[in-house]
Amino acid sequence: MLNPCDPGFVAGLARLVSEGTLSAPEPRHLEEPRGSWQGQAGALARPRTTAEVAAIIRACAAARVGVVPYGGGTGLVGGQIMTAGPVPLLVSLERMAALRGVWPEENALVVEAGMVLSDVQAEAAKVGRLFPLSLASEGSCRIGGNLAANAGGTAVLRYGNMRDLCLGLEAVLPDGNIFNGLTRLRKDNAGYDLRHLLIGSEGTLGVITAASLRLFPRPAARIVAMLAVPSPAAALDLLALCGERAAGLVSAFELIHRMGFDFLAEAGFDLRPPFDPVPDWLVLLELALPSGLEPEVTMAGLYAAGAAAGLVTDGVIATSEFQAGQLWALRETIPLANRKVGAVSSHDISLPLSAIAGFVEQAPAAIAGLGAFRVNCFGHLGDGNLHWNVFPEKGHRKAEHEAVRDRVKAVVHDLVHSLGGSVAAEHGVGRLKVADLARYGDPGKLAAMRAIKAALDPAGIMNPGAVLG
Repeated sequence: MLNPCDPGFVAGLARLVSEGTLSAPEPRHLEEPRGSWQGQAGALARPRTTAEVAAIIRACAAARVGVVPYGGGTGLVGGQIMTAGPVPLLVSLERMAALRGVWPEENALVVEAGMVLSDVQAEAAKVGRLFPLSLASEGSCRIGGNLAANAGGTAVLRYGNMRDLCLGLEAVLPDGNIFNGLTRLRKDNAGYDLRHLLIGSEGTLGVITAASLRLFPRPAARIVAMLAVPSPAAALDLLALCGERAAGLVSAFELIHRMGFDFLAEAGFDLRPPFDPVPDWLVLLELALPSGLEPEVTMAGLYAAGAAAGLVTDGVIATSEFQAGQLWALRETIPLANRKVGAVSSHDISLPLSAIAGFVEQAPAAIAGLGAFRVNCFGHLGDGNLHWNVFPEKGHRKAEHEAVRDRVKAVVHDLVHSLGGSVAAEHGVGRLKVADLARYGDPGKLAAMRAIKAALDPAGIMNPGAVLG
């Protein structure tokens, strides 16, 4: 049983940390982007050093007070929001945002967990390198939260998830001990890899305080195109064609349904697609090229090959960085439009590539008996991650479908599971999908997860209620 973060505990904690570390949480710390939950906390801690984080966690472990780690607050599954139970202590790493070192000759840098993602990208650019993680929230999400959620984004196809971009970690474990694992080594098989245990654990196994990250050479040029395709199956064939003709050069391959552009207009965004009428299915394709290759020639060759194979029916190729930015703005604003329209049920799913076309065909029929809906399907087709979101018909509100919301989700997730997919792709489990993990998770894996949680966090203080409930 946990105890609340009450005034007495806060007064005692204040004696262990520097002045100004503790305060009342601001409203932004108790909200989440979709407005689905309202959080609670007895206090907010904003430590300045790893030693202070350790002192805070030791005190919480001794008093059995729950800890909710807080990054940029951009998570979409409630991992940063605790709505019930004894009020926890929020621990924000926003004051720990320093660059600890950069080694361009090693393609590595070390940053503290509170650094904003766009600042990490900027630090890499200063030394002529690329940190490739790219998210719509990169101006506010923090690297510790990216690691805790194993963030994906638009460049996973080429560079991998956050797990693939991390060489080493520093973290405070649930007993207050510090894990000093900030290695820059590419090979280190000296025992269990705690880095990979902590990445994706969503704050349930410790607080990440710093990370050693992989950098990459900056491409000499990039080129972006938006291509009309007959179907998701054709998009997958086009992806394979790109792999054959431009191996290693494809940095993004996004599938977009026409409904996304309808929602942009419906939500009042002044962004116009480069097609009239808009085709049912589009692909946003980005190539990042080394020196010696002509971007326009390379993209035009892919377009011609795709058209000859019947995989591309129309398209536009950006001829400037401004135009490339406009095409990306269309894709990246769709989630904002979704929130304004109001989803009945949102699904962050991943599927084997060969199962995607079947899912897109079967899923609308599977929910048809539950009501009249619109579906907005878009996502990172290159890595099998779709955002398949269900909305009310135009002129209706999501509240009208509240009675069937859970059933819609269950039908969609059952279909995903039957096709060998995952119902928690890039957003994680948080608190939103705890029941889904219990329903679809492998029993052996779940037993091992509970054993690990019990071993590292026997009092259950770390992010109570998240992931395993």
